Amino acid sequence: MAQSQSKRTVITAALPYANGPIHLGHLLEYIQADIFSRFLKLKGENAIYCCAEDTHGTPIDIAAQKAGVQPEDIINKYAKEHKEDFNAFFIDFDSYYSTNSLENKQYSDYIFNTVKSKGLIYEKDVELAYCAKCKRFLPDRYVKGKCPKCGADDQYGDVCEKCNAAYSTTELTDPFCTICGSAPTKRTSKHYFFKVSACSEQLRQWLATNHNLQPEVKNYVMNWVSEGLKDWDITRDGPYFGFRIPGEEDKYYYVWMDAPIGYIASTANYCKTHCKELDTQACVDEYWKAGKGGKIIHFIGKDIAYFHFLFWPAMLMNSGFNTPDTINVHGFVTVNGEKMSKSRGTFLTAKDYLKALPPELLRYYFAANLGKALSDINFDFDDFTGKANNELVANIANFAYRVLSFANRNCGSRLSDFHRDDKRVLELYEQIHKRTAEAEQHYEQRNFREAVHAILDISSLGNKYFQENAPWEMMKRGEAGKEEAQRVVTVCASIVRTISIIISPILPMFAATLQRQLNIPPQKWKDANSALTNHTINEASIMIQKVGDEINILKVKDVFAKLDLRVAKVIVAEPHPDAEKLLVLQIDLGIEKRQLVAGLKLHYAPEDLIGRNIIVVANLKPAQLRGKMSAGMLLAGDDGAVVRVLEAPTAKAGEQVFVNGVNSSPETQITIDDVLAAGLAVHDGVPMYKSEALRTKDGEISIADVKSGKIK
Repeated sequence: MAQSQSKRTVITAALPYANGPIHLGHLLEYIQADIFSRFLKLKGENAIYCCAEDTHGTPIDIAAQKAGVQPEDIINKYAKEHKEDFNAFFIDFDSYYSTNSLENKQYSDYIFNTVKSKGLIYEKDVELAYCAKCKRFLPDRYVKGKCPKCGADDQYGDVCEKCNAAYSTTELTDPFCTICGSAPTKRTSKHYFFKVSACSEQLRQWLATNHNLQPEVKNYVMNWVSEGLKDWDITRDGPYFGFRIPGEEDKYYYVWMDAPIGYIASTANYCKTHCKELDTQACVDEYWKAGKGGKIIHFIGKDIAYFHFLFWPAMLMNSGFNTPDTINVHGFVTVNGEKMSKSRGTFLTAKDYLKALPPELLRYYFAANLGKALSDINFDFDDFTGKANNELVANIANFAYRVLSFANRNCGSRLSDFHRDDKRVLELYEQIHKRTAEAEQHYEQRNFREAVHAILDISSLGNKYFQENAPWEMMKRGEAGKEEAQRVVTVCASIVRTISIIISPILPMFAATLQRQLNIPPQKWKDANSALTNHTINEASIMIQKVGDEINILKVKDVFAKLDLRVAKVIVAEPHPDAEKLLVLQIDLGIEKRQLVAGLKLHYAPEDLIGRNIIVVANLKPAQLRGKMSAGMLLAGDDGAVVRVLEAPTAKAGEQVFVNGVNSSPETQITIDDVLAAGLAVHDGVPMYKSEALRTKDGEISIADVKSGKIK
């Protein structure tokens, strides 16, 4: 359908990085933006919802090298998985694209050249960490060491997680490359910098005059501006998967330079297939070019506020584009009060959730917890069950089914009319119209929690009217009673219709099913206050069931979750004095030292194990093996001929080993049978649990010389 010439709105959510699955933390944002997009369209506004795969950067490049494939193969794999997850949760993008696109390259070059022509980009030599073994400059996340400020171990090359100090990779003490573990050197390289410091007053003015921004976020960003902005390094050295800078041989746009430009590229992707009255460029301009009247509304997490409130608007305002009308910032998602974290293995993926529960229950739960203010959302199993059962099912869905099924059974599925001078009905409708207007205002302000409250109030008013009038009792009073009962049902069916409209941004499939049962076409917001009279409905059916034991699928301790897998450094390795096949190892687990006995004597010389970072089951019940105590179990892969230990070369002693999608909850002690029951194995040279790689927070666990086999 061709877009009209009315002012246009583009809604975006942050671009998912193409190196992992969609989890609940991601879904919060995409569902939040989808609710707002659906609401604007329900109102008849000219809005589109755009997003894209975030595809560039060192992690993609290194992952492709490890897998022996091209970066595009990694991108395509995750793009397919991400789209499946979005579709499953009814997230309806008008354009879902990729930052690795021709349009993104063209807009990146345009913005770079335009800003450069204004003197806001300059070149400077910078000293960087360089790994001679990997033959590459190392970005922040690929260098670790001791914090130069507080001395904390195992910190990345940009910010200390202990004291929050910011620094460069070359300032770390005892640095090491997280790819190969070797110590990097310092090497000078020419880089391009965006002069953000020169944009301070522009940004201050934009922040001060934009009344759509959350006050607490605006104040925080204002403090950053007042403290003084540092110029931004917008380039990276090759090898790097990304766009090469015009006129350069081995310099690339930093991923944070071209990633947000993907919002514009995704809009262009929409325009080239949907806009009929304008060419693609003119269509994009209607959304993005300054002075055209278009609106840009971003939904982001609080962790990327710095880029979206400073670098991004500074680039836009100095290259002729609109600055964002709204940047809606949300908090993080926790699960039962625990932080969502890959390094802890405590996050739930979209697919994990779908194994247990219907997708619209999550949409409802998020909406019911999303206020206008910035705050974290806790996915609490008991609270989730309560909201689903006591609000959505017992209040909203039950009211709709009671009314429509009563009409089916007792009124021949026929609605009549109501007495237009019935004061009680008029007062009821007045209350409902008021709540509908409140819901509209709350949606506009992205205060979805209050919109849900207004919907629940409407349903409660309808339930109260239905219960107090008791049409089932009226049916006992002959034809006159039946006519009166039909009028009561008609009033309530009109309320059901209102609910079906104003809840549809949150529960699109539930609303569509309800409207089919009402035998009405897809509705618009303007229809919400219209009575449904002299009309025949379809057969009613129960649309949402209460949450029961199925939520335990998310609670049940996975067999892998029992295991406490840790990285351990081998300090001493010696032959067992009383066993031909056993070695006795002294290991360092970070906070303690232990002794292990392992059947490796036929596969390793003792001295070959010393200094290795191996993987051990730290909570295995201690046992005597030929007179030597073994407090744990070393993990090794066995293909029937070759046995090799699992290793984590760049990890620190004591670090947890986990898999994505399993909430780690180790038992105090486990048996060897528990370990074997997990079915750990090596597939294509990667140690795995089911379909997930074993990993630490630094990356995947490795093994040499074993392509496939059991881990034991």
